[in-house]
Amino acid sequence: MMRNRAGLAAVLTAVFALAAPAGAQRAAPLPWQEDPFPSRYQTPPPDDMLLRGATILDGAGGRIDGGDVLIRGGKIAAVGKGLANPGVREVDAAGRWVTPGVIDVHSHDGTFVLPLTSIDREASDVSEVASPNSADTWIETAVNAQDMAFDRALSNGVTTIQILPGSTPIFAGHSVVVKPVRAPTVWGMKATGGVQGFKMACGENPKSWGADDDNEGPTSRQGVVTYMRQQFLNARRYKRAVEQARAGTGAMPPRDLKLEALAGILSGDIRVNVHCYRAGDIAAVLTIAREFGFRVGAIHHATEAYKIPGLLREAGTCAAVWADWWGFKLEAQDAVRAEAPLLERAGVCVMMHSDSPADGQRLNIAAAKAAAAGRRIGIDTPPETMIKWTTSNPAKLLGLDKRIGTIAPGYQADVVLWSGDPFSVYSRADLVLIDGAVAWDRARPPSRPVSDFELGRGGVEP
Repeated sequence: MMRNRAGLAAVLTAVFALAAPAGAQRAAPLPWQEDPFPSRYQTPPPDDMLLRGATILDGAGGRIDGGDVLIRGGKIAAVGKGLANPGVREVDAAGRWVTPGVIDVHSHDGTFVLPLTSIDREASDVSEVASPNSADTWIETAVNAQDMAFDRALSNGVTTIQILPGSTPIFAGHSVVVKPVRAPTVWGMKATGGVQGFKMACGENPKSWGADDDNEGPTSRQGVVTYMRQQFLNARRYKRAVEQARAGTGAMPPRDLKLEALAGILSGDIRVNVHCYRAGDIAAVLTIAREFGFRVGAIHHATEAYKIPGLLREAGTCAAVWADWWGFKLEAQDAVRAEAPLLERAGVCVMMHSDSPADGQRLNIAAAKAAAAGRRIGIDTPPETMIKWTTSNPAKLLGLDKRIGTIAPGYQADVVLWSGDPFSVYSRADLVLIDGAVAWDRARPPSRPVSDFELGRGGVEP
């Protein structure tokens, strides 16, 4: 009897499953929606606290003088003035400033490790240059988690970092977003919940790759653009074939990891970051995106973006810029120091980025330098706007704007308590919280063993 009941239950379950609405069962992800390298990051035990009496820049354009931030359970519980203390540690923040954690959207930490690469360029894993199309690569498989740049960034208020491949290939591969916490592998640092990022490049870098006698690939700007279009045409056909096979109206094509990544771009599942300098190059890339129906998340470096703000605004594309990098290559000859405030005034989503382990420690100062250049030409950018360049705007690019980049109830408590105005060279990060846990305390630097890169060899045998 029990066996018969069990059999009847199985039959009824199958019948109800067949009768369920078409959308009731979750469809299997498409190949480009899958992450072959899952995160092993573990949220740390939270340090509940009340930051009392600070100047708060919330990252969304708001400012509270003499304000409080209550952090509980790894999240921001309340923001305001005169908050009641529910029995947590209280930190006197009078005279200090509180901001969201700094987000660096363009880093090569862990892949272009200093000082190793200054001694031997072969130590770099920043680019896979076997082909102008390295779309199938994942930069996280190259990241050295021991790189001291992560600790340096953390101690200067950085709580989230996007590590990008280099800009030699036209299609450089997948990015990874990490928290700068100590872990034996990059997957112990890998952040979740955002969108998959991808790196492309235009201009001098990729065309120079093809100019090498040992390489086959485009040797000019027009060749790079043509190569992009052809690869997206191939990816469009591949995407259509995969979708038709899933719908039962065609055969599944042989798996192609390069085309798979580009199909993910075309579907909107993978967000593009493009290395591009000149106005004409930027315009060409935006035209390709429009032709193939995808959106470029951000143009990185973008030294001439100030000439074409309308194109960026129309495309919904951000500009990730420096404060004062200029003249180090022909493409960067027409850069201006006030680019960030000029773009902000024009209604473009703008953010600071580093491209350097040194600048990655000082993005708040980069924002201050850009704003100062703007003031010299009559553009006044207040701190509550400047802070968006390193917090909420980068969070939007990474698809994490509902989690980090803003100090508001319900957001993850990635928060920095600064000793003073964060846009002053005299200020330091006193406390850095990641997921509501103290990741850096200037008063109590970590006593744990440091990386071998910190210790050096010094001729001493281990």
